[in-house]
Amino acid sequence: MRLVIAEKKSVATAIAQALCAAPVQKDGCYECGQLLVTWAQGHLIDLAMPEDYKDRDWGKWSLDTLPVDPSGHWQWKISTERGAGSRYRQIVQLIRRADVDCLVNACDPDREGEAIFRRIADMEGSRKPELRLWVASLEAEAIQAAWRAMKPESEYRGLAWSAEIRSKADWLTGMNASRAYSLLYNARFSVGRVQTPTLAMIAERDRQIRSHKPVPFWTVIADMGGWRLSSERIDSKDAAMLLCGQVERGRFRIMSVSRKRVNDRPPRLYDLTGLQKDMSRMYGMTAARTLQALQHLYELKLATYPRTDSRYITRDDLETFTALLESGRLAHGFVTREGIPGHPRPELAVNDAKVAGHTAILPTMQLDAGKLEGLDDDERKVMTRIVRRMWEAVGDDHVHIVTEVKARLSDDTDREFSSRSDETVSAGWKAVETGHGPEPEDEETANPAGGRNVIPSNLMEGGVIRPVGKVTVEEGETRPPKPFTEATLLAAMEHASRYVEDKSLKAALDDDESHSGGIGTPATRADTIEKLVRSKLVERKGRQLHATTEGERLTDVVEPRLKDVLLTARMEQALSDVEHGKRDPADVMDMFHREALRIPADATANLKAAAVTQTTNTDAQDWGECPRCGQPVRKTGRMWQCSTNRSEKTKDGKWIAVEGCGWKMYARLAGKTITDQTARRLLAGQTVTLKGFTSKSGKKFDAAIRIDKLRGTAFDFDR
Repeated sequence: MRLVIAEKKSVATAIAQALCAAPVQKDGCYECGQLLVTWAQGHLIDLAMPEDYKDRDWGKWSLDTLPVDPSGHWQWKISTERGAGSRYRQIVQLIRRADVDCLVNACDPDREGEAIFRRIADMEGSRKPELRLWVASLEAEAIQAAWRAMKPESEYRGLAWSAEIRSKADWLTGMNASRAYSLLYNARFSVGRVQTPTLAMIAERDRQIRSHKPVPFWTVIADMGGWRLSSERIDSKDAAMLLCGQVERGRFRIMSVSRKRVNDRPPRLYDLTGLQKDMSRMYGMTAARTLQALQHLYELKLATYPRTDSRYITRDDLETFTALLESGRLAHGFVTREGIPGHPRPELAVNDAKVAGHTAILPTMQLDAGKLEGLDDDERKVMTRIVRRMWEAVGDDHVHIVTEVKARLSDDTDREFSSRSDETVSAGWKAVETGHGPEPEDEETANPAGGRNVIPSNLMEGGVIRPVGKVTVEEGETRPPKPFTEATLLAAMEHASRYVEDKSLKAALDDDESHSGGIGTPATRADTIEKLVRSKLVERKGRQLHATTEGERLTDVVEPRLKDVLLTARMEQALSDVEHGKRDPADVMDMFHREALRIPADATANLKAAAVTQTTNTDAQDWGECPRCGQPVRKTGRMWQCSTNRSEKTKDGKWIAVEGCGWKMYARLAGKTITDQTARRLLAGQTVTLKGFTSKSGKKFDAAIRIDKLRGTAFDFDR
């Protein structure tokens, strides 16, 4: 009997229904004849925390205990997430059944899915044969085809190795860097292999914006009747006004006219990052919201596997893809009649060489317009955009004529004027989205007087023409770079080569065959952004992302290599090489290991003393003096306490005070919530009236409270 282990119950249900006519649900699994199908709930096994290593003194945060290095003695433990323990025990019971002679890994077909299965099987110590069910769609036909094509789990050893290396590398980097910088700078810094370079990009962009000094310039604009000629930028208003007068009195000689018929090929199908960028740009959806919606669509069997980095399908998928286009199910309700190409070209989506495990994101045959009604708003938008991109990818070329004109005043050979127009001949694939939302106007071809900038077709080189309308001087100023949005940040994370000057390395990183040159992976980038926001290193302002003060301080003190986009991209590439059998796993793990163990020493050697002082003062300056010893009071979470207090965690998990005066005041005093204003008044020695108390007899009363009248040095929720 085979035991199939899926990542989630919804996936297990789909597999059971596809492989068995009438699956019977038992306690924690489905029975299907000679088949058992069970499920995890994401990661059931995690790397142990430092304090879990009982033979090491890692429970105490101290520079003396760094670097933290469990190499050779790594420990794993069952996740503390609710239900993880019972779920693991149920799976183990099934694995140990005498009639189970083969395990089938049906977890998600990616690095993390491989890790989920591998950790369960390894912790249990199973030696039973293993197969891999590689399912990219939860449609019954796709599952059945994948079942017939199963391979031994050993053929995915590279994927398992890359998953294990990634986990250990992130653990080593995070534990050592976060502890070292937190201890050295008296702060709670969260440092990560991927998140810190991402934070550094945001912080650097913010600095560029703040330091930008606008430089004014002026442009002379001549109305030529339906189109306009614009001068180059002029750095003097007087010079611009002088030129304006010359244009009004003079004539233009056409120096060159370039007309090009441009055929824009259709865009490629969506990978996850491409979809996230468009959903952010078009609807302001965060990357995490897009992934959440897409994951649910996958579980509903309406979309194919979400965490893909491919934008193509294989030759073997072409027949199914063509049937999807010809079914008519994905036309009405998704695209206008004008948006459906007359002769779709599904072959444009085929490229076997650029599909490394997963095809691009596509709708399934289960989808039709009626299914949209049962979806929430995010899911409906995501699903509709996927369908429209499918039609765009097989559509006709967008054909347009681009005309560029260069001209000079007849009596002035130095000043050059120019104009550009872009006229659509055939909308082609762009007709798919037309009519579903406002099209952004092209600033270069817009005509301020109204309408588009349309250069006459009879304009020839060597001709002499005069302005038809007014000649004006427009003032402008140089602009700073734009703040990051999720769309532009995802693009920056995906294409690390933009930050690389070495041409050969840039070319290697630009190779999109596996997208291994970026920061993180399509599956992890959304979570990286959310972690930065949750840790208050980055904040959202509308659609923009900005580093917080704490985030900028972190990037100021952290070692350059920990925020180096290039180094992180190289590491990600190394993981991809392990996955595809191009590099030895031991060598790559050794590289990560050496990089991580250097962190505490480098941080100590390059300590920025001014930042330490700034950190301490910033934490304490707003709250007043401790009523017990007079030292500054610091707010920690929802508690106010003396800055001299220090605690440490014992091996049995308890926190004990190790130094300080011990004074602290919690967010609730005598059953009443203390606001920041109330805390400051109490610390200033004032009497504060808290209203609405109830005596034992049930009588309501107010209480006037002063710190020096309260008993003890610590006030908790019950006092």
